[in-house]
Amino acid sequence: MKLKDEDIKQVIPQREPFIMLDEIETCDDTHAVTALTVRADNYFMLPDGTISETCLIEHIAQSCSAMMGCQILNQHFDNPPVGLIGEVKRFECQRRPRLDERIDTSIEFGFTFGNVTIANGESRIGKEMIAKAQLKIFVQQ
Repeated sequence: MKLKDEDIKQVIPQREPFIMLDEIETCDDTHAVTALTVRADNYFMLPDGTISETCLIEHIAQSCSAMMGCQILNQHFDNPPVGLIGEVKRFECQRRPRLDERIDTSIEFGFTFGNVTIANGESRIGKEMIAKAQLKIFVQQ
């Protein structure tokens, strides 16, 4: 499944100005690849022309949400799930993305127990790994 721009709203509950995804490149049951291009109007833009580490965590979290939303859409349900970040572990930021850079993020779901899923995300600019994190996500039913 590939989605861009407005179509992304089908699979995530976030709305402007807080959408931190431009594209869902691939998505299946265990893996997704998403993208975000850093623009001047980004909610998390800093005065030095970079986005904050918080934005990277939010982008990874929304990538997880998009993956869950794609799974729901593939099962022919109407509404994307609302997930809450229960925990962020092992967050590493090598550098903050700059204006006009494209962030490509890879998500893999690990263990799921009830409404809780462990997800691992890694963000790159080109071949350079810039951030990674493990998230514990609680999905509201």
